[in-house]
Amino acid sequence: MTISELSAEIQAVRTKIAVLGQLLYEKRLTDAAGGNISARVSSHICITPRYSGQRRRWRLSAEEVLVTDLQGNVMHGEGAISRESKVHLRVYADFPEARAIIHAHPLHVLAFCVMRQPIPPVLEATLKFGVIGVTQFAPAHSSELASLVSEALRGQETRMKQQAAAVLAPWHGIFCVGCDLDSVFDAVERIETNAKLILMLRSAFGEAALQESQQALARSVEHWRKS
Repeated sequence: MTISELSAEIQAVRTKIAVLGQLLYEKRLTDAAGGNISARVSSHICITPRYSGQRRRWRLSAEEVLVTDLQGNVMHGEGAISRESKVHLRVYADFPEARAIIHAHPLHVLAFCVMRQPIPPVLEATLKFGVIGVTQFAPAHSSELASLVSEALRGQETRMKQQAAAVLAPWHGIFCVGCDLDSVFDAVERIETNAKLILMLRSAFGEAALQESQQALARSVEHWRKS
């Protein structure tokens, strides 16, 4: 496959992945140690190459974003696909609603990954994602991790279709799956803000006050739904 044979849509997606990868790094939503981004375009997947952070510091060109088939065979581009591609390929195979995936290492989200604690929504802006759950442990890059992430996303198809759904991998990071790249990037940033606020509020006001605020948010939303 030559560049001239690639559709305009695929080229646009490769460009957007390159831009969003740099934004993730600049906004400290991921680090040089890892993370990966992909998007499905018909029967193709555009996905970041291996070592995008470690060797490139997320300064990718569109041409460095690889194009594969739905089985992960590289059809255009140089190098190997992300080591976490097993998760991406499994999720795309299991969920037709999934059009884009970001795996990232946001600092405050990682605190919840380390403690194997779910992230409840404490902002109106994160209610749509529900409680971000935690999978059981499986090593990074493994088929077992891919299965666990897919299982954890089951039942969240509506969220994927409308914007995004997310799951935490213990001691690892967040996987966010949604309807397009912009929606998934937005979800990662909102969930990281939510995680940071939880840690700040627990420190400043205590767990009881935080829980009371969550309950007040739920009551307020329910009141407006009924009014």
